[in-house]
Amino acid sequence: MEKKISVSFLSSKDEQKDILKINRTSADYIHVDVMDGRFVKKKHKPYKMLYKMSNAVTKRLDVHLMEKNPLKNINYFAALNTEYITVHVELEKVDKYLDLIKEYGIKCGLAINPDTDVSILLPYLSKIDMVLIMSVFPGKGGQEFIDDTIKKILKVKKMIVSKKVKVKISVDGGVNDEVAKRLDFADIIVSGSYITNSDNFEEKINILRENASKKKIEKKKETEII
Repeated sequence: MEKKISVSFLSSKDEQKDILKINRTSADYIHVDVMDGRFVKKKHKPYKMLYKMSNAVTKRLDVHLMEKNPLKNINYFAALNTEYITVHVELEKVDKYLDLIKEYGIKCGLAINPDTDVSILLPYLSKIDMVLIMSVFPGKGGQEFIDDTIKKILKVKKMIVSKKVKVKISVDGGVNDEVAKRLDFADIIVSGSYITNSDNFEEKINILRENASKKKIEKKKETEII
């Protein structure tokens, strides 16, 4: 199955311009990073801008809330053209946020940081639609992909299979054309600066999608791995 591409504008020098450019590409989603300056050091609050642009932006939003209290932004982004809202598994009262997202009829995701053990996800797998595996420490664009992420992806895939749940795996951070070749078990690939720092967004998106789909694993081999 072809990978889906979600494009982040976190590293953009002109966010509005780049959002409109992403909207004209074949990308599956616009990835929206929201930061409160507490859960991560950086602040990034693009809701008002996206609300004003909502008539011009037709592509579905893939919203990643890096906040200690994401309640307000769950309510805000639920009113936009949002397909996924993702909160962090490291938060307290995770169930409360997942339930609210579900009440809006929006797919909910759980993000997990590079230094968090994947076993923490187990109690939530039956409630969520996606696991967002952070392949960099959240809070800043343009970081290098953490190699240990590959092992983490395989562990999460094994958990999903053993629980017999339909949960997508998304990978976010440091994804470029070479990294994409290693993301066999990812369903959604999030990429930012690799695309937005280029002169041709569509070309980079096509390269990512092609590279990520090149390595086809036979069913028998896949079963052995996971």
